[in-house]
Amino acid sequence: MNRRNFVQATAAGALAAAAAPAAGSKMIGIQVGAVSFVDEGVEKVLDVFQQEAAVNTLFVATFTYGRGIAGRQVPGQPLPDHGKQQYDNGSGPGTFQGGAYTKYQPEYFKDTVLTQFRAPDFGDFDVLEAVIPSARKRGMKTICWFEDVWGGPDRVPNVAQAQERRFDGRNAGTLCFNNPNYRNWLLGMVENYARSYEIDGIMWGSERQGAFANAISAAHGGTPQNPTGVTCFCEHCERKARDRGINVERARAGFTALCDFTAAAIRGKRPVDGYYVQMWRLMLRYPELLAWEMLWTDSLRETYAAMHQKVKAVKPSIGIGWHIWHNNSFSPIYRAEQDLSELSQYSDFLKMVMYHNCGGERMVGYIGRMTKTMFGDVPAQELLDFHYRVLDYKQEKPLATLARSGFSSDYVFREAKRAREALNGTTTQLWPGIDIDIPTAPTSSKSTPQGTKDAVLAAFRAGSDGVLLSRKYSEIRLPNLRGAGDAIRELGFA
Repeated sequence: MNRRNFVQATAAGALAAAAAPAAGSKMIGIQVGAVSFVDEGVEKVLDVFQQEAAVNTLFVATFTYGRGIAGRQVPGQPLPDHGKQQYDNGSGPGTFQGGAYTKYQPEYFKDTVLTQFRAPDFGDFDVLEAVIPSARKRGMKTICWFEDVWGGPDRVPNVAQAQERRFDGRNAGTLCFNNPNYRNWLLGMVENYARSYEIDGIMWGSERQGAFANAISAAHGGTPQNPTGVTCFCEHCERKARDRGINVERARAGFTALCDFTAAAIRGKRPVDGYYVQMWRLMLRYPELLAWEMLWTDSLRETYAAMHQKVKAVKPSIGIGWHIWHNNSFSPIYRAEQDLSELSQYSDFLKMVMYHNCGGERMVGYIGRMTKTMFGDVPAQELLDFHYRVLDYKQEKPLATLARSGFSSDYVFREAKRAREALNGTTTQLWPGIDIDIPTAPTSSKSTPQGTKDAVLAAFRAGSDGVLLSRKYSEIRLPNLRGAGDAIRELGFA
């Protein structure tokens, strides 16, 4: 082992140890936003976590403009059996606006135009200042949990200067990893957390992918969108592409053809040789399509590495890791991009999303999108069977009942076991994200105490180092949280 690798391995081991609970125990985490502490009180919330689920690590949502990890229950979904029995006001003055739920020091953001992003929701309330002292007295660790979800120019001054550029030339709502304004903001944010608070770790998540995968709608969600909205084609990305030897003009020609193909496919216009053949014809004719996808993926990896390096330079005892998007469970393309042996080089832990309950509904959505593009000639059930085979899912339901049943605990076991093997003996901790009451459609599967218990048991049976109860406490029902606690106590971890 050369000196560089030795130093990396030693630092990674120290950071992983710092992020995880004491030796012989497991990390039992829960994601929680500021609103829960404001509505219910810090001590009461921590009592619930410890009593119901033996939680020893708090993943506190410190920055987001999205409702996925912050705010109360999503409007339209049943309210949980705790907290204020009301929804946020989504427009105008109200509880949820989004932004940073902590204070931040201006000196860490002197190299970016993104300097005003404080959440107005609770005035001067700083969630870390409120929570850390109580958590430390209880022996609970605190990890800052923030995500790659931003507000528009009406909420964040100058954000347009950091946004990605769509293929059609317009700005996207997402921010570009190759834009110095965003890169410097991310580095400033982790430095601010590391220097300003007695935290144990930092987790950041980006639920996005590159232009090729997005152009063919390789993700769960609603119906396929306008393919010309794919990103990123800003000056920074094009400059980086040229530096890598990618012909930008040919890449643009390739994406013009790809967007035309996808738009026609969505309208049901079948190519003469079929959808799959035509898709391959485009990839062979324009290898720049996949080169551009990898440009985006590498840019995300470089962002991970830069954030890891910054935290290591400030305070080596702080662990840093990443939330890996649920699309990893559906799209073979996205899974191929999540090379865990690569990610482990700058990851002290990985939260691999393994949301079993909502997974069925999301897989149905993914299959529905893919049958409208490159697999337009394949019946939906056959396409689902193909994905079950290539993703190694053995016990999941057919398409007709999958949304109603959700994925099984066997899915959690297989995904955790695969991730554990892919990490290949590294020091990177594996913490599967377990679904508790993540919103689904009225006719889709709902969380149960037994289903939650079975998922937690499956994660640990596969060799996981911990579990992360997700998405946010403000949408979790207490009997289902208790189901996780039952598994943890049965295993002797509490």
